Amino acid sequence: MFLVIEAGLVVLAVALALKVPNLGSRWFERTERRFGKLAERRGLSVVVVGLTALALRAALLPIRPIPVPGVSDEYGYLLLSDTFAHGRLTNPTNPMWVHFETFQVIWQPTYTAKYYPAQGLIMALGQVITGQPFWGVWLSVGLMCAAITWMLQGWLEPGWALLGGFLAVIRLGTFSYWANSYWGGAVAAIGGALALGALPRLKKDLRVRNALLMGLGFAILANSRPYEGLFFGVAVAVALLVWLWKMKRAELGRALKHAVAPLFMVLALTMVAMGYYNWRTTGSPFNPPYLAYEHAYNPVPIFPWQPLKPIPAYRHKFIRENYLKYFTLPQYQQDQSARGLAGVELKGASLFWSFFLGPLFTLPLALALLTLPYGFSWKEVSSGTRFLLLVCAVTLAGEALPTAYAPHYSAPITCAIIALVLVAIRQVRPWQWRGKPAGVFVSRAVPSIGVLLLVLLIGGGIFRWPPSLEHPDKGMVTWCSPMPSNTDRAAMLARLEQYPGRQLVIVRQNNIHSNAFCEWVYNRADLNSARVIWADDMGPAKNQELIKYFANRHAWLLDADDKPPKLVPYGSEGDSARSIQAEKSVAPQQTIKDK
Repeated sequence: MFLVIEAGLVVLAVALALKVPNLGSRWFERTERRFGKLAERRGLSVVVVGLTALALRAALLPIRPIPVPGVSDEYGYLLLSDTFAHGRLTNPTNPMWVHFETFQVIWQPTYTAKYYPAQGLIMALGQVITGQPFWGVWLSVGLMCAAITWMLQGWLEPGWALLGGFLAVIRLGTFSYWANSYWGGAVAAIGGALALGALPRLKKDLRVRNALLMGLGFAILANSRPYEGLFFGVAVAVALLVWLWKMKRAELGRALKHAVAPLFMVLALTMVAMGYYNWRTTGSPFNPPYLAYEHAYNPVPIFPWQPLKPIPAYRHKFIRENYLKYFTLPQYQQDQSARGLAGVELKGASLFWSFFLGPLFTLPLALALLTLPYGFSWKEVSSGTRFLLLVCAVTLAGEALPTAYAPHYSAPITCAIIALVLVAIRQVRPWQWRGKPAGVFVSRAVPSIGVLLLVLLIGGGIFRWPPSLEHPDKGMVTWCSPMPSNTDRAAMLARLEQYPGRQLVIVRQNNIHSNAFCEWVYNRADLNSARVIWADDMGPAKNQELIKYFANRHAWLLDADDKPPKLVPYGSEGDSARSIQAEKSVAPQQTIKDK
């Protein structure tokens, strides 16, 4: 629905550009002069953009409150955050670990999430300071917008860089799922912005600082999106090698000392740190938790041309059916035909377009192509623009090889995408239609529509009219699509935490298809200290072993397939009168005593 609104505003902007291109020109000129003065102060511009992103997202909390996780990936990152916040790299395996198996989590040889640690680290910072990991996500969004502005200053004029920073705030720092979930995106975007922003600075000024910032960018990518970061890094590395190759001997020695050596030092330290983390979590410096999890649970290979791996011995029906019946294996089987693979690639391309571009950013890109003069050649494109296109093309080509795709996979090239949009706007700006400055109007319409869409979203949140109804498993994901939230689990957890003593909840779930994005069995890093522990239903005998092990906890049975989910004291699941859903008026102490 929101794509239609955005497209309608774009069409209106084109019509106005052709008919009344001078509309509001005086106001725009005054605004551009004011922003131009700020843009000339580069350091201040970076700070202002970052603080604007932080302030705006905080101001939106009444209509977009601290998110409730719903996707299994989010719970994995929350586990990492909780682990790091307690000063550990991983957690010991609980003796009853088979009762706690779930998606994205390994239990052997240690207990941790499969994901790389960068997202969890910044969430842990928020958790340590405020007690809530969301504030780490909030901080990462502000840093992302600031880093994108800094990167753009290295590739474009200061005014365009400032505009790009504010476009990042509007599109990514407010209503995007990068700012409203724990799934990530902003951290990898920071890494890409630091690496790309350092490249032109290194070429102009051989400062150690620039090399260290590039190394930091690559380190962040290696610990957030290593696969996509590899393709991204290859493009940047080739550019560096070409630059070094063209140097004279005297310049080369200085470049090796002030650029290459510091960069390699950071990369070497990063590899050592990653190897140590892998060793602590899986027992091998060469086996990251991601691969350990895939080996233990997922028989489907990463690439469609690879053969299936042996089927694991699943201990839980909902995990087995997720991989073999409903999602992973059927997707792999679909990819074995040319038609099925084409459909997957088309879906991935549409997700990329709807999230990063949409009708608004497509407008300048399309007009830039349409307004090229006759006989225009590739050689006339600036070397910087060609390189940014190359980085995007190489990274996207790498992302197209696996069958799965989500917009945050492309996070490393976020800054390059915004830069190319700005280049297109700059290209369109001199365009005239019948002697009228249509291009100037279009260049002003793009940020204006962005602000208007943001106002519509804020108004929709205030008046409870959601103009964006898209959902990750229903329709097309846009830059402002809401994320699924397991509000039932959150409400149940809040209720259980009010009860005296500690609780053990055994979850019965058979209909994994209807419970997609609503997994229940996720726990804190330290199970023994948690007020509530969630466990899988493994049958009466196994359940009794678990209850005996946690004898100091009140045991409950939760039927996640019920709508709403029903919670009863374990052993009385047939007594519906004891259901919390049925007896909300019963005091917590009475319910526990009744057990």
